[in-house]
Amino acid sequence: MTFDYKDYGKKPYVVDMEGYTLDNDNFRATLWTGEKLQLTVMSIQPGDDIGLEIHEGTDQFLRIEEGNGLCQMGDAEDNLTFEQKVSADDAIFVPADTWHNVVNTGDEPLKLYTVYAGPDHVPGTIHETHEDAKNDPNED
Repeated sequence: MTFDYKDYGKKPYVVDMEGYTLDNDNFRATLWTGEKLQLTVMSIQPGDDIGLEIHEGTDQFLRIEEGNGLCQMGDAEDNLTFEQKVSADDAIFVPADTWHNVVNTGDEPLKLYTVYAGPDHVPGTIHETHEDAKNDPNED
């Protein structure tokens, strides 16, 4: 199956979530952006991470499809009091206004998808690499 990495937002959409997630080689690709939700797929390289971040007023759900990592959360950048290993089939729930990061601790890419409630990225965002995400002026 060929997957087209573009934003299908604000239209009805059915997706092979596992297929898109496992096929994705982009650091981040936005697949659907609505008024209250946003869906992205991510591929985090070994030793890399999502990047320590906080989403003000936005809850986040992440599901690991493949790989191993470490999830960290806390009430401040320098106070990540929650740490838990994560692997395939695990789901992570990040409350709004919580600092968080997921680090790939394995030898293979960490493949995951994430749902933001509400949207966090500009519709149609694709970052081929983590460096692209860091240099995007639209990212926090």
